[in-house]
Amino acid sequence: MTKFKDKNFYIALILISMLTLIAKFISSFEIFKNIGFSLLIVSILLGMIITNILKIKLPQKFDKAIAFCTKEILRMAIVFYGFRLTFNDILNIGLDGVIVSITVVFSTFVLGYFIGTKILKLDREITILTSAGSAICGAAAVLATEGVLKNKPYKSAIAVSTVVLFGTISMFLYPYLLKMDFISLSENAKALYIGGTLHEVAHVVGAGNSFNNEVISENSIVVKMLRVMLLAPFLILISLFLMNSKKADKKGKITIPWFAVFFILVAVFNSFSFIPTNIIIQINEIDTFLLAMAMMALGLKTDLRSIKQTGFKPIALATILFLWLLIAGYFLVKYLTY
Repeated sequence: MTKFKDKNFYIALILISMLTLIAKFISSFEIFKNIGFSLLIVSILLGMIITNILKIKLPQKFDKAIAFCTKEILRMAIVFYGFRLTFNDILNIGLDGVIVSITVVFSTFVLGYFIGTKILKLDREITILTSAGSAICGAAAVLATEGVLKNKPYKSAIAVSTVVLFGTISMFLYPYLLKMDFISLSENAKALYIGGTLHEVAHVVGAGNSFNNEVISENSIVVKMLRVMLLAPFLILISLFLMNSKKADKKGKITIPWFAVFFILVAVFNSFSFIPTNIIIQINEIDTFLLAMAMMALGLKTDLRSIKQTGFKPIALATILFLWLLIAGYFLVKYLTY
């Protein structure tokens, strides 16, 4: 509690908030919207630029505030992320959307973990973060998983960078393949494919809107949000898995991420529409800003020299998962909607 009595703590929080406001302004430019760079992505990139290119290092006395952003603020933001979801979304999209979402999340993470740890011999935490980002909801999933792993910031930055790279590629590639009929799917199947396999929510929005078709744009977002809804049970399962691993290694135990449980409770509460839509929109805007603050803090603490030491393996893993989502995702959707 001593950090709340430290004036440097508040100075650093104000600084991070101001930098996040700058990132928000930058992300509003049309060029960044067109390439799917959301506020979260711009925030971590700006933080990394400040630290690694401009060589501006925040003093050590600001570390408590940075840690507060990447832990407490992050977890609170993940809880309020539940206001983006309702269980009516599941009813609207149907069983196909549920099957696609669960299958994609489960298969992508398991494949990523196996290839990363067993074949590429990649660091386990980087493997988990990269696989979670690809399987669920990009940067938000990486941040939420970091809350369970308690890993070093540079590992999360590596995972986020792969989400940015391959999510952006997918956002442009999918519409091209679908419009040119290299991939032939019905309207509903296109929505399932886009929402079920693209990395970030922003990437799904960008790809879905490129068709000028309400069925595709709206349903693809709903399918994506179903994947987001799986974030909470995923975090609990990861925590249990790590707890067993720690016991095997005799290193202690992992605490169940209660913020993930509250995330589900908020989504359940939101399903009853107790709060007016205009207030929900405001809550989501504040929540996005809080997530962006966590990303900014993460970027400010990321040293690119640490990333370089990991070599090509994270990119190799992300490439494999990208191809898996692209190809296996197509056949999954094709089979379900045949």
